[in-house]
This record gives sequence, structure tokens and C-alpha cells, in this order.
Amino acid sequence: MASFDLLYHMLCEFGSTALMIIFGVGVHCDTVLKGAKYQGSGHMFAITTWSFGISVALFIFGGAVCMNPAMVLAQCIVGLVPWSSCIPYMIADMLGGFAGAVVAWFMYADEFRASEGVVDPIAQRNIFSTNPTEGLQNLPRDFFCEAICTFVFISAILAAASRAGENVLMLAICVGLIVWAVGMGMGGITGFAMNQARDLGPRFAYQVLPIKDKADNNWKYGLLVPGLAPFVGAVLAALFVHGFLGLF
Repeated sequence: MASFDLLYHMLCEFGSTALMIIFGVGVHCDTVLKGAKYQGSGHMFAITTWSFGISVALFIFGGAVCMNPAMVLAQCIVGLVPWSSCIPYMIADMLGGFAGAVVAWFMYADEFRASEGVVDPIAQRNIFSTNPTEGLQNLPRDFFCEAICTFVFISAILAAASRAGENVLMLAICVGLIVWAVGMGMGGITGFAMNQARDLGPRFAYQVLPIKDKADNNWKYGLLVPGLAPFVGAVLAALFVHGFLGLF
């Protein structure tokens, strides 16, 4: 029974993360690629879709899913997720991030072909992963910004979850608003991954998908900033929410 319960929760983590990435990578396809109906709609359009998409994933899979290895770590620290589930949940989230990116690419495969030699390869890479503005990469500052974004993001979600109680619909709406606010107010420096499954899963998908004339995948940045900084923000958020706010 315990193994079935773990498998069920892993499938929920996988499915919810994949759906989140289909929305997120999909909206970037829509705003960047030639022939997409919403090409050029901009970051307001993209961030709003990310926010709504995360709420939709929570509507479907429930408020207990993390969809984020950093969130898994934070919830293990405050006691919401057992430590025995930490690595399995993280693996499920990363696989969901990869799978969601592959599905989004398949949906927009014709637009990717139409964009060959037309749309900047760096812009196409950035459909899948978060990166700083070209020429403005500053790893120490970017690491700090990503950690702070994650700290605010996870602190707010944990506080909202504590106060929403069993009201999953309210929590899902709150999480969408939190993503929207953090993205608009703090996300312009790093692209606010705050989530290894959101960045590294799709980044790896970009690495292996048959997209022509690929830009460098910027793995040094990816592994350091969206790869490690969210864990730092998650630990600080868990300590703040539990130790200072007295929640959980």
C-alpha cells in the first residue's frame, strides 16, 4: 500500500509538472516562433499564462503537488512531505519538466521549422530555459536574485497553503497570483525559474530535440543559477515560515 501511495504521488508530480511546462514552454513558443498566432505578444502575456497554467495544474492535481524540486525540499523541511519521498518526487518533477517540453515542441513543430534561419537561435533556446539578458550575465548577482525570488515565492506559497487550509481552489488561485507578482516584479533579471524542473528539464529537452542551428545551451549558468539557487531560497523560506511565522 505504501509503495502504491508513493507511485500515485509521483505520477501526480510528473503529470502536474508536465502540464505546467506545456503551458509555459507553449506560451513562449507562441510569442517567439514565426507563424504562431500570438508572436510578439511579450512578457506580460507569457508571465500571465505561466501563472494561470500553474493554477490549472493545481486545480486538476490538487494543492499537495509540488511541481518543483525546491518546493519538495522546503516541504520536507517543514514536515509536509516525508524525507523518504524527497528524491522520488524530485525525479518525477524533473521527468515531468522534460516530458512537458517535448510535448510543447511537438505541438509547435511546424512553427519551429518555419522559424529556421528567421528567428534568433538564442530566442529559440530561451523558449525552453531561463537565461539572463544577453551580455548582462553576472553569476554572483544572478545567483542572489534567483535565490531571493525563490525565497519569496516559496514563503508566500507555504503561508498561503497554511491559511487556505483545505480550500484547494483558493490555494490554486493564490499560487497563480504569487507567480504573477514575483515574475513581474522580480523576474526580469534571471527569468525567475525558481524551480529546477521548470529550467533544467526543458533545457535538457532543448539539448536533445531535433531543432536546427541551436544556440549554446549555457549549461554553466543553468546548473549554477536555476540549478542550485532555488535550493538555497527553499531552505531559507522553510526556516522563515516555520521559525519566524510559526507555521507548520
